[in-house]
Amino acid sequence: MHSPSASDPSRWRLVRAVTLVLLAVWFGITFVTTFFARGLDVRWFGWPLNYWIASQGALIVFLLLIGVYAFVMDRIDAADAVTGAD
Repeated sequence: MHSPSASDPSRWRLVRAVTLVLLAVWFGITFVTTFFARGLDVRWFGWPLNYWIASQGALIVFLLLIGVYAFVMDRIDAADAVTGAD
């Protein structure tokens, strides 16, 4: 069984970059969007729009972040397996 190289610096730079980008998106959704959504006075399906953004929209984005991370990491691991990096 092939195990990805633990000492390949370019791989870890890529993993770190992907992680930082996804953490930035997480931060934006968690704190920035919900903070500014308080000012929205729009009603949607009988509830304030800020409620929908915080309770439903954020959860959907969090699930998408997990899926994107899994997909990208799978591609990085597959690329390591093809190149034969040990």
